[in-house]
Amino acid sequence: MDNRKFYTCCFTGHRLSKLPWRYNEQGVKFLLFKIRLRKTIKQAIKSGYKYFISGMALGSDIICAEIILELKKKHSNIELECAIPCTNQTEKWFGYSLKRYQNILSKADKVTYVSSVKYFSGCMMKRNNYMIENSSLLIAVYNGSPGGTKQTIEKAKQKGLDINIVEP
Repeated sequence: MDNRKFYTCCFTGHRLSKLPWRYNEQGVKFLLFKIRLRKTIKQAIKSGYKYFISGMALGSDIICAEIILELKKKHSNIELECAIPCTNQTEKWFGYSLKRYQNILSKADKVTYVSSVKYFSGCMMKRNNYMIENSSLLIAVYNGSPGGTKQTIEKAKQKGLDINIVEP
């Protein structure tokens, strides 16, 4: 395992539609969740993790990336990589979601386009595999339901990553 991979953590998690607060990030449920998630990420930093990879999907990925950017103010040695699954990921995004995404990209230390083509079936899993192959820790926002988050957790287990699940 190369040195950087040993200190790299990636994120996976549900999109907004599967989260209990859905699109309401002002409510108590979301704010309490964000405190727990921030605490989990801070523990990873305390344990020596310096590099963080977000897949930049709406929902958990965006929230995790924003927390990393907040924590960079106190921990100047940490870095954020945005792993973009395809060239047109945000084609159907608009308004606040698109602004958040663009703001994160503008502040990221590294932006990686995992696929240099437009969306195709499997590009999200290709992105997830990239993150797993380049990390030793996975922080997952996971409620137990089937889907891409569960598949990513299973793949990370197979690859021997440490896994920290934060229930939404």
